[in-house]
This record gives sequence, C-alpha cells and structure tokens, in this order.
Amino acid sequence: MSPCLTLIGNYVSPYVRKVLACLELKGLDYQIDPITPFIGDDRFTQLSPLRRIPVLIDGGLVLNDSSVICQYLEDRWAQPSLYPIDVADRAKARWVEEYCDTHLAGALIWKLFYQKAIRRHFFQEEPDEALVAHACAVEIPAALDQLERWAPVDGYLFGSLSIADISVASYFRTASFVRYMIDADRWPRTAALVARVQALPPFQKLAKLEEVVLRVPFAQHRDALAAAGAPLTADTMATLTPRKGVPRFA
Repeated sequence: MSPCLTLIGNYVSPYVRKVLACLELKGLDYQIDPITPFIGDDRFTQLSPLRRIPVLIDGGLVLNDSSVICQYLEDRWAQPSLYPIDVADRAKARWVEEYCDTHLAGALIWKLFYQKAIRRHFFQEEPDEALVAHACAVEIPAALDQLERWAPVDGYLFGSLSIADISVASYFRTASFVRYMIDADRWPRTAALVARVQALPPFQKLAKLEEVVLRVPFAQHRDALAAAGAPLTADTMATLTPRKGVPRFA
C-alpha cells in the first residue's frame, strides 16, 4: 500500500484536478485540505511561497506546481503510466500540458473563470468585461483551433490516456463552471476528446465533489465535503479572510 499523501488545494481548480486525477488513476491513498489559495493562512504561505495551489506533501517532502507534482507521482509510482512510453511522444505530451497550464489557462481561467467567479465571489469586485469578451471572441477560439489540430478522431492524444489528455479536460471542466462549453460543431475533435476524458470514472468521482463545492459558500466547503465523503485532512490551513497571491499573468 502506498503512503498517504496530503494535497492542499480546492476541487474546482484545474491545477488541483490534474493532480487529483493522477492520484485517482494511480490508485494512491491521499488526504486533501480543500482550500483555495486566496484563504490560506501563514502556514500555507510557508509551504507555497507564491500562495498557489496545489501543494503535495509526502512525508517531509513538499512540492509545488501541478506539473512538478504529476511528474513526481509518475516517477515514484510508475504504473499505471500516465506519460507516453515513446521519448518523442512523452516530450510532446509535456508540451501539451505546458500549453494548457500557461496559454489555455491564461484565457480560460484567468481571463474567464477568475473574472466571472473569483473576483465577484471572493473579492466583491466587478469582472473586467472587456477582458472576458476578448478572451471569448479571440483567445479561446484561437486556442481551440490549435487543440483541434492536435486532437485525434477518437481515442487519446498519444494513443493511451496521458497527462496531455488530463490537462486539456481539466481546464475545460473549470471553464464549464462559468458556463463555457466547446462548440462541438466548430471543434468536434476537441469537444469529443474532452467528453471522453471527463466521462472516465476518476473524473466523474471528482465531478461529484466539485458540485458539492459549487453549491455552498466557501466557509461551508469543508463541512459539505466531509458529508460527501471526501478524504479530508484532520486540520485545515483555511481562513475566512481572502487575500491575493502572486499573479500568474501580468
């Protein structure tokens, strides 16, 4: 049996979802402190100097950044593998993951989800509607055009399910929380790929817990998740006063 790992981060985050999907697919035991980065206390700052999630704790080891964490899980628990065996395909899969973590996240998360959900509900600020409109009209369609060129007719990006597919699906899942859906007529391969990955049992399991979080105010997240059977830590680093971390994008 694997040691019990501790993950810090909220279920609605695409970065956290990527790690959770890897943990679930690899069958690893873990517990989670489901905070958002905006309500972490000073202990959280010590673990995550940029005040970002996810954070993984494995005994005395503390790791930041979803890509670093996923690669660590793959290196330590190689089976089932979530990275292509072929060296070239493995490099390409990491590039797709990086594309999602930076360019796709910049449009879907920071210029759409953050503006429409986080700014309004956490910081009582109005979204930048011009930023949202430009992302929806220009940046997200351009990213989808690129993904459509990569997406297969069926199956997964590199044959077997990999970190690339997990990454793509994770970002569009969070975008769906502010009602963004891929136009399947315009981008049929990408829409089908995302649907295939999100239909997998680990994603469906996580989706139920995500929906719990979305239904209640953040002060009630922990109690609601405990009632839903989430594997929570005994203690939490959450506070009730949100504060911003170091921004990912200028």
